[in-house]
Amino acid sequence: MARRFGDVKVEEIKQLIETLPIKLVEADKTLTREAARIKATKPMAYADCFAVALARLRKAELYTGDPEFKVVEKEVRVVWL
Repeated sequence: MARRFGDVKVEEIKQLIETLPIKLVEADKTLTREAARIKATKPMAYADCFAVALARLRKAELYTGDPEFKVVEKEVRVVWL
């Protein structure tokens, strides 16, 4: 974002995001190990493996428009945007 739109726009977006009902989750050992297991078996970016791991551990839906998540559709509920 900073490269494309500059620091001022990044700060605006950051402030907007802080108003949303989003909870940050720390990457503890349990989450990190689950993400590593997924990375070892799926052709996914490591950061995306954390999203899958969190959805799996919390029995939650994963909202995305990224086609990379098609490989985990049978393991977690993916809601396509």
